Amino acid sequence: MVLSWVSEEMTQVDLGDKRLNQRLHQVLSDLSERPTASIPAACGGRKEMAAAYRLFDNDKVSPEKILAPHFERTLQRIREQQVVLLVQDTTELDLTRPEQQVQNAGPLSDAARRGAFLHPLEAFTSDGTPLGAVWAEFWTREDASFEELPAVKEQKRRARPIEEKESYRWLQGLRQAREVARQCPTTTCVCVADSEADIYELFAEPRGQAENVHWLIRLCHDRALDLKGEEPFPSEAEEPARSLRAQLQKQAALFTHEISVRGRKLKVSCDQRGRRQPRQARQAVVAVRAAQVTLRPPWRPDRCLPPVTVNVVWVQEVDPPPGEDPVEWLLLTTLPIDTVDQVRQVIQYYCVRWMIEILFRTLKSGCRVEERRFEELDRELRCVAVYLITAWRTLLLCRLGRSCPDLDCEAVFEPAEWKSVWVKVKGETPPAQAPRLGEMVRLVAQLGGYVNRPRADPPGPQTIWLGMQRMRDLAWAWDTFGPGATKRLV
Repeated sequence: MVLSWVSEEMTQVDLGDKRLNQRLHQVLSDLSERPTASIPAACGGRKEMAAAYRLFDNDKVSPEKILAPHFERTLQRIREQQVVLLVQDTTELDLTRPEQQVQNAGPLSDAARRGAFLHPLEAFTSDGTPLGAVWAEFWTREDASFEELPAVKEQKRRARPIEEKESYRWLQGLRQAREVARQCPTTTCVCVADSEADIYELFAEPRGQAENVHWLIRLCHDRALDLKGEEPFPSEAEEPARSLRAQLQKQAALFTHEISVRGRKLKVSCDQRGRRQPRQARQAVVAVRAAQVTLRPPWRPDRCLPPVTVNVVWVQEVDPPPGEDPVEWLLLTTLPIDTVDQVRQVIQYYCVRWMIEILFRTLKSGCRVEERRFEELDRELRCVAVYLITAWRTLLLCRLGRSCPDLDCEAVFEPAEWKSVWVKVKGETPPAQAPRLGEMVRLVAQLGGYVNRPRADPPGPQTIWLGMQRMRDLAWAWDTFGPGATKRLV
């Protein structure tokens, strides 16, 4: 049986064969019902398992074709919104095996770890509700990149044009966001990315083709300003005064705000990156400044880049504890910052970026894509494409329970699902009228280990995906043996 939401989501699937289309519907439905289970366990039978593996082994099927109908449905959901945040980020797919490595997998951060990379462009509402993906790219690195000396590798990297570097994917993501804005003219689209997208070529991308598209990037390092009327090449002593931070320090703070800083532990002792260092949890007061600046273009061997005028919002901790680095966000954007409310909105939009990290966690921990035992990379990536839709659906249920708690739960759950869960969790006869979505999501989460205390935080993705698996078993029993059964077994 194919789930109703799968039929709606995959309406426009075209794998070149009607039977393949039907098989994809069934495989997505099966894997979505039991995302943490192995593929044989999720499929429920030998024939169904064989059909799933044949789908992943079919050369006519590609991740792009699997995701294409999901992309189209996401565009439909985007058109219903006034503002949509298009968040792009990269995650590793670690497929390292202790004995036999996956064929065609490439090196990750070092030659010993093997796998691939996934870079999606995911759409979210301004409150963090996931709408789905609109674009995704998979790729692997070459082994030869780890055979060169670091100095030689860096020299070659500087000489290569941006189109030949891995960082080019960030420009592709922005261009895809521009295309989404063109297809959704009544929706304001904001392309959001973390500091890995701190690339001048991205800032210099042409503007003006569509008024409903913006970008919002967190900077990784300070940048030089292009100050008119001064020497084009200042001395080394004058250079710090022309930096972006120096310019912002001249601005008065627009407002201050108290935030909660989460603690973290050092995972790898040799990791020297600033954002990976341990810190204590604390309450921090941050000051917010904003300005419009013109960036001085860096040198490139193959092109001359123009100066770029952008808006910047600086969030910095006022008095960090001794020995602790201050919390800091340096956000570059094309969004307006004329008022305090607009500055607050820029910060709020960037906060939504963390939702893509939760999506990746759901994909890896909830759907366990890195633990699937495929011999070839192409088969693995087709499977990942299916689970990417599953991860989005799981996260959607989690967020809808928070953003739309008063929605009728039958907008998401089948009658057999909510009724069987109601009986199991509450021990009562299901009511005549379906409960609200917020209550139903908490009931499902309780099946996954969520403790529903009076003032408890809303359930997270992990308890949701665990509860959904039990819910599907209960719904099956409800329809087969319980009050929902159409016929009795003799």
